[in-house]
Amino acid sequence: MSPILGIWASQNYPRITNSYESIATVNVTSNTATIEFTSIPSTFKHLQIRYIARDTSASAGADDMFMKFNAGASATYSWHRLEGNGTTASANGSGTEGHISLSAAAISRGGNASGIFSSGVIDILDYQNTNKNTTARALYGSERNGSGSMLLSSGNWYGSTNAVTSIAFTAENANSFVQYSQFALYGIRG
Repeated sequence: MSPILGIWASQNYPRITNSYESIATVNVTSNTATIEFTSIPSTFKHLQIRYIARDTSASAGADDMFMKFNAGASATYSWHRLEGNGTTASANGSGTEGHISLSAAAISRGGNASGIFSSGVIDILDYQNTNKNTTARALYGSERNGSGSMLLSSGNWYGSTNAVTSIAFTAENANSFVQYSQFALYGIRG
């Protein structure tokens, strides 16, 4: 063990071991157009979603994945993204979408080699605070035999200050999520 890690591990400070609590998990068993978490409890400070996903697109590459809060609620979202693929870096965004776009390498396409899934972690901050707009941040990506990429993105539900009670995910171009895709929702205590 390194000296710094040894000092850190020997410190007598309170450790929070129960900060994350599993709320729900969706295991896709057949092609599914929408993944949705409903009736989200209001007892947490933040939410976190961990996912692995692949869609039904016949081509290789990656598709966007879209996230919306409170199904049916009309609202406007903004988002921006930084992407790197080992060779180049890029950035883009939008302030007028009807969803938060988790873009580019968010979902591995069905045309990629068998078993290639994208993965990511999405944090939804202060989801119950009605005094401000809800913000989400995500880190995600995939490897496709040297052509994968990693992304960091964030989004804001600036059209509403409502508390988040449901979260829905869809794939680009009306594609569906395929078998073995998985989405897990966690509550984070504050």
